[in-house]
Amino acid sequence: MSMPKNEVMSEAANAWRIYLKALEKSIKLIDSQIKEASKMAGVCTDEWCQATEHYIDDLANALFSIHEPRWIGKEDSDKLKELKRRVHDLYADYRAVYKKVA
Repeated sequence: MSMPKNEVMSEAANAWRIYLKALEKSIKLIDSQIKEASKMAGVCTDEWCQATEHYIDDLANALFSIHEPRWIGKEDSDKLKELKRRVHDLYADYRAVYKKVA
């Protein structure tokens, strides 16, 4: 029994959107941690800084290694581009906090 092409593409598009939403949620979580750390210098210990930098690196690797499927719509494509910009900004915010306590 085979699945119709439309159903396959619909499932793939749904999985794509779920993955992007999970990445966006991760970016928001790290962003809130960085904002909190910028207000409290004691939070940014070496361990915290290293872990945060690794999380940002992992997110950046996940976002920038994604092959953008040709079948995604403009909205999904724009969302991916936005997330890439946000992770870049997130790293800049992290570096600002790191410099403040270093």
